[in-house]
Amino acid sequence: MKWTDTLEIAIALSEKYPDIDPLTVRFTDLFEWVQALDEFDDDPKRCGEKILEAIQMAWIDEVK
Repeated sequence: MKWTDTLEIAIALSEKYPDIDPLTVRFTDLFEWVQALDEFDDDPKRCGEKILEAIQMAWIDEVK
């Protein structure tokens, strides 16, 4: 996965952290959690606030 794979990342996060409300996750934690995913392989420098927002929104949609 790359930073732009927001839906895939959101699905992986919802499976790894089923009891977490994505609305309560700080971007600093989200940044670390995404990089810790087994399937994730991208440069941390390619991530910005807009990408983290997109991941968070996809995660919110995934758990609804």
